Amino acid sequence: MSLPNSKVILEAQGIVKVLGAAPNEVNVLKGIDLQLQTGELTLLMGPSGSGKTTLLSILGCILSPTHGRLTLAGLETEGMNSEELANLRRKHVGFVFQSYNLVPTLSAIENIMLALDLKDLRGREAYDQAAYTLEAVGLSHRINAMPSKMSGGEKQRVSIARALSGSPSVILADEPTAALDAKNGLAVMELLAKVAQDTRRAVLAVTHDHRTLQYADRIITIEDGRISSSDRPKAAANRVQFPAQPALAH
Repeated sequence: MSLPNSKVILEAQGIVKVLGAAPNEVNVLKGIDLQLQTGELTLLMGPSGSGKTTLLSILGCILSPTHGRLTLAGLETEGMNSEELANLRRKHVGFVFQSYNLVPTLSAIENIMLALDLKDLRGREAYDQAAYTLEAVGLSHRINAMPSKMSGGEKQRVSIARALSGSPSVILADEPTAALDAKNGLAVMELLAKVAQDTRRAVLAVTHDHRTLQYADRIITIEDGRISSSDRPKAAANRVQFPAQPALAH
């Protein structure tokens, strides 16, 4: 059951992805239809080689499909060049990676401000945005900590804060708990579930970890390049929206 104020923020229709050239080409995705709704945490599951990472890259406008249509935040990606896709990605997509991808020589807040710099937000506004997102993930007390001084769970929280910076429409997480122990992994999933409570965005996480299923509003299974099932194990309820972030400069 979707939230009353939820909406489709991302839609993929007939997505096909072929890698390589004949006679060695591989048909990785074979006609994927998928919608992501705001206010929901969706888990994407499937065996290795099923096409999860390729699909995530297409949804995040990193790869273009061989065939099919992708609409993100009301914008059709077909016909966009690489620069236009990069701009769309910077504005509307936040990524959370298994390996955190933090710059080791920058503090927590500086890592987030670097991401905001790529979105043309700098100075005091960038600092305020970064401080807000660190507070939202429970790390306001670690604002100046360096990655080498953080636990794995803290580094992943910084990664999530970075993904939230600039108020993207979609958060895409690739195996966000894979490098964490059980306690920190579940804490990160609780955080992503909280992030998904915001009816302004959708969250999609690729995962092999069945302990994360309890947090999902929707579970999609992909096998051999096709979606084999899509289930809603629980109704989305008791959702609360984050307080308004500091306004972005235009």
